[in-house]
Amino acid sequence: MSGSGAVPGPDGRLRCPWGLSAEDYLAYHDEEWGRPVHGDDALFERLCLEAFQSGLSWITILRRREGFRTAFDGFRIASVAAFGDADRERLLLDEGIIRNRAKIDATLANARLLAEWSPGELDELIWSYAPDPEGRPAPRTLAEVPAVTDESTALSKALKKRGLRFIGPTTAYALMQACGLVDDHMADCVARGGN
Repeated sequence: MSGSGAVPGPDGRLRCPWGLSAEDYLAYHDEEWGRPVHGDDALFERLCLEAFQSGLSWITILRRREGFRTAFDGFRIASVAAFGDADRERLLLDEGIIRNRAKIDATLANARLLAEWSPGELDELIWSYAPDPEGRPAPRTLAEVPAVTDESTALSKALKKRGLRFIGPTTAYALMQACGLVDDHMADCVARGGN
């Protein structure tokens, strides 16, 4: 599929091939992925989900997203920052999420750290790494979509320097794609530019 460009969906409109690879992807592709996300809690959720996705397919996370939201109290930073040992143990036993100890610990540590930041600080930091949208042409095939960019590497370094965990350059780029800092929908995709 890496050489694929946009393909017709069930309604005949062109979409990114991955958006049609599983039924769960269609709404996510059309309504969420690549759309601007703002707000510290909303960005914290995406940061956490991208970290949990590391080493797994996104569909695994997407299918468990409601379980994650329930387990992590809607990803409200202040709430997750207050989680204690009993919450950690509960999360390690929760079949509705990915029960990876390192990723759970990183989520809790990141929440505690972010709870000390000023309101809007996470949003401002992440969005400060959004590249100029005119700086790169729209991809025509999946092969033209990078896994890492200079901006994602810089964002990863900035977040790590501030103490956040589980946010390498590839994860940072996936975050940038999911949250609309970049628009990696195919040039002919119906969802390109938030259409």
